[in-house]
Amino acid sequence: MQQRILGRTGLAVSEVGFGGAPAGLRNYLGEWEPADPAASEQIERAIERAIELGINYFDTAPGYGQGLSEAMFGRALRKHRDRVVLATKLKATNEVETRRSVEQSLDRLQTDHLDLLQYHGGWYSEADVENILKPNGVLAGLRALRREGLVRFIGFTSEGTNGAVSRLIATDEFDTLMICYNLIFQHPYDPSRQAGVMYEAEAHQMGIVVMRPLTSGTFQKWLRWVDPEIESRVNWPKALLSFVLSNPLVDVAIVGMRTAQEVEANCAIAEDTSARIDVDELHTRYVR
Repeated sequence: MQQRILGRTGLAVSEVGFGGAPAGLRNYLGEWEPADPAASEQIERAIERAIELGINYFDTAPGYGQGLSEAMFGRALRKHRDRVVLATKLKATNEVETRRSVEQSLDRLQTDHLDLLQYHGGWYSEADVENILKPNGVLAGLRALRREGLVRFIGFTSEGTNGAVSRLIATDEFDTLMICYNLIFQHPYDPSRQAGVMYEAEAHQMGIVVMRPLTSGTFQKWLRWVDPEIESRVNWPKALLSFVLSNPLVDVAIVGMRTAQEVEANCAIAEDTSARIDVDELHTRYVR
């Protein structure tokens, strides 16, 4: 598994990260009961296999099944803690709530510190940004936790690319950005114009983490409607993940996985660079 440097954190991270949403969310992308002990055992086996194959970046959140995903990660990673980069998230409106959330996450994750703590954002409103940046707000809480050594680095996640996201980047307070980016959602990165929030984050030397590189099944679902036999001719996971990993600004692509077999398949894709492309050339529209 190749590694990349996560922006100004200096952390060497596997270019494919293990995402915790499918572990904790009930019936997400298929039938799944995270409260079933067998489900937890399956996730823990998948995490073990991921570590064996060189994945060292693990991302979860309290919101993935009301802590179930974090608990699974905690059980699986406790004996590997010094070998992995552990990231989780929080939703809060002030400094007090921020600390409470982190204390609960540390307990579920069975660790005394987090490598990365991210504000768990969706599509930000200006009110969301104010709650983060106000005195005694979320950012103040994140700073305090970092000073105390409970958190090494801080960041935020976003589904969208609006002005509120640009405002958070411009503060230069955050070490990382996690953004939705894939073949059908390319707004964060427009190489033909050298524009988008990924460029903005790069200018601040932020680590760039991308979510949903495989489009959460949306692209594949559409293709099946268009051509039910297309998956017999094209390896779409390879095409989609390779597209994202071809982006020079991407430090790590988070893939949600539930089985050791899925881990093996995604690691094999990452190791096979034959489908990597020149993204700038792809977006060239005029004959040179």
